[in-house]
Amino acid sequence: MNLPNILTILRILFIPVFINLLIYGYHGWALAIFIAAGLTDSLDGLIARLANQRTRLGTYLDPMADKLLLTASFLALAILQIIPVWSAVIVVSRDIILILGALILHLTQTQMEISPTFLGKSTTALQLIYVTLVLLTAVVQGNTVTLFPVLVGTVGLTILSGLHYIYRGIRHLNSEQA
Repeated sequence: MNLPNILTILRILFIPVFINLLIYGYHGWALAIFIAAGLTDSLDGLIARLANQRTRLGTYLDPMADKLLLTASFLALAILQIIPVWSAVIVVSRDIILILGALILHLTQTQMEISPTFLGKSTTALQLIYVTLVLLTAVVQGNTVTLFPVLVGTVGLTILSGLHYIYRGIRHLNSEQA
């Protein structure tokens, strides 16, 4: 077990702590944990690349940790009525569709390296930024309505990247069948 994978597992372990802090109204601590989780996301990839410590486990675990953190965050924030429910539905639905697509590719025994695209990485980054801003707004007891333009951008990019991944998967399936 190398350091990047340990950091990724740490990010996953932060999730229940973050959710509990959020549920009990400790928004400042929730923000701190969320930022720490975001930092582990940046660090694990950086260390893996610089120290040549990329592993097969890490290639699966890292995106899964991102999905778990963001899905849990959007769902908790929506349930607590801090963000609009429709935004969480869109973010979570996209991830479910992507997971189902990967499963279909696997079941059809289609060989495709499922690697993150620039659009997908940008979506994850914007989702992390949006959740951070929402938590920061909760800490200073501001109104999240002021974040609506960021929310629209986040949701728009989420939809766009989801469609892009679907397009890539369908194109790959069609090329395999030809």
